[in-house]
Amino acid sequence: MASAPLPLEPSPIRFGTDGWRGILGVDVTLERLLVVAAAAARELERAAPAELTSREVVIGYDRRFLAPELAEAIASAVRGADLEPLLTDSAVPTPACSWAVVERRALGALVITASHNPPEWIGLKIKGHFGGSVEEAFTAAVEKRLEAGGITVPIPGDTPRFDGWDGYLKGLRQLVDTSALRRGLETMGLRVIVDPMHGSAAGGLPALLGGSSGTSEGAADGSGEGCIEEIRSWRDPLFGGHPPEPLAPYLQELIAAVRASGEAGRPAVGIVFDGDGDRIAAIDEQGRYCSTQLLMPLLIDHLARARTLPGAVVKTVSGSDLMQLVAEGLGRPVIEKPVGFKYIASEMIAGGVLVGGEESGGVGFGLHLPERDALFAALLVLEALVEGGLPLGERLDRLQAAHGGASAYDRLDLRLKDMASRERLECQLAQEPPTSVAGWPVQEVVSTDGVKLRLGDSHWLMLRFSGTEPLLRLYSEAPSGERVSEILAWARQFAEAA
Repeated sequence: MASAPLPLEPSPIRFGTDGWRGILGVDVTLERLLVVAAAAARELERAAPAELTSREVVIGYDRRFLAPELAEAIASAVRGADLEPLLTDSAVPTPACSWAVVERRALGALVITASHNPPEWIGLKIKGHFGGSVEEAFTAAVEKRLEAGGITVPIPGDTPRFDGWDGYLKGLRQLVDTSALRRGLETMGLRVIVDPMHGSAAGGLPALLGGSSGTSEGAADGSGEGCIEEIRSWRDPLFGGHPPEPLAPYLQELIAAVRASGEAGRPAVGIVFDGDGDRIAAIDEQGRYCSTQLLMPLLIDHLARARTLPGAVVKTVSGSDLMQLVAEGLGRPVIEKPVGFKYIASEMIAGGVLVGGEESGGVGFGLHLPERDALFAALLVLEALVEGGLPLGERLDRLQAAHGGASAYDRLDLRLKDMASRERLECQLAQEPPTSVAGWPVQEVVSTDGVKLRLGDSHWLMLRFSGTEPLLRLYSEAPSGERVSEILAWARQFAEAA
């Protein structure tokens, strides 16, 4: 995928749905990053509860270009804020940093990552003392500190390091019986092919379940054979030339591997993680792409029915109607929030949540952190398959049939030609939203986040501007894939005409 031309001026420092991100060397420079890290560290100290006496700030990083070096650099900014930085000794999934914060009772974490964004991007995520993304009021306070221009002088020095994988993996093993899960997969004869997309979750699932990993910089030691194996597990800061986002166009190698395994007589499931290990998707035994629009209903069913865990379901407005249908079928209330896991996390912190998830791959669980965690989600997906005794595609087909029949979903990311086009489109959607879409009348306009145009049951179009990139995101769910394609084609033409 060709990159967009580099902007000649940096964007203002503004926090999006999860952190501050931008193009390395343009938006995110060392000078700016040090200032942001210092402001974030001071706000972590101010926001900490009175009983938390720690002065420690966990620092982690992913596998992007210069991420290890930038993580070491922001440790000096934390020291300059008169706090104590603690640095992971390797690239780790972002949820591992959140786990370390809770386990160590630290003030919070600063993670150098741009998550699923294109390879030329870098950024900073802030995790609170509770082990999840900080809320909008927190990031607004950080932005105010930056506007005020307070002076914090970075202090060089040797930063203590720790194994960011060890405690995290031990914690996941306490939540899932990984030995029993592995035996169940072997009994089913189901092969698990993991694609970490060259990101920092590489080695995690083989370490938890046993298997082979091609990585020399991860949680697994590369030894052993079994039902778990990885592809694209080595560090590549270019991520194979695509954003490390778990979307079907970027997963052709995984899809081919799953299909080849099935053709050779051994059914397989593909598990894919994004660049920093907090988003998940899957490939079923037929090579079908399964986003969290399908995985969330499976997880709701497994946790509520098979595990009989309590709590409500939290979904974003872009989430599939199937999530709501499965939850309501099991007698679980559903809470709908704007796009962004921080909104789900706030519900999880308040308590009473079974599972919360967003269409882009982030899923969190009430029995875990108030944080999306792709490795934990993968364990639970596999546990659901073992419990049902069926491969993923067949399991999902049965679940859909029991809750209103099949539906299809897709998303299209559209780069608009200029900011003026975006502003015109935003104004048009706010003042005069379409009354019909691709020949179907609009029954309801939902403005929780962006504009969602409901055309019927499991039949809608949503238009939303990205919080981290100059993109318009188009989402659609419909009774068939052909209908989804028609709706997205109509939406593209509508947006480009603005």
